[in-house]
Amino acid sequence: MNQFHIEPTMLATFGGAFYPTGYSMVMFPDAKDAARVGQQLIDAGFDAQDVMLVPPAIVLSQITPTVSGADDPLPSAGTEGATVRALTELAQKGHAGLLVKTHDEDTANRMMKAVREVPYSMAQRYRALVIEDL
Repeated sequence: MNQFHIEPTMLATFGGAFYPTGYSMVMFPDAKDAARVGQQLIDAGFDAQDVMLVPPAIVLSQITPTVSGADDPLPSAGTEGATVRALTELAQKGHAGLLVKTHDEDTANRMMKAVREVPYSMAQRYRALVIEDL
């Protein structure tokens, strides 16, 4: 499992907010659950490069700042800014994230099967032009 670091490809074209197309972000109240689910996904066949642990401090230092330009010069037509603010609020409460490459619906469903075994606070799948609640 990789530690997360933000890449330019994980930002929205307009406004620059966090928008990792082809990935799902799941937030967990307990960081141990996030790490355990990440390892379960790898054990179940997910590529270790495609599963990233995102501690609360990393959400706050790398993802949160991306929202600053999301509504400038005009309000965003999408929900990426609101989604980053929701991730920020959870991270401020100590929730940890797991960013998983979910290139198709079957992969997202396989991921959620493992996620649903523990308490989680938020799960979003980023597709082209759509942020989907999981």
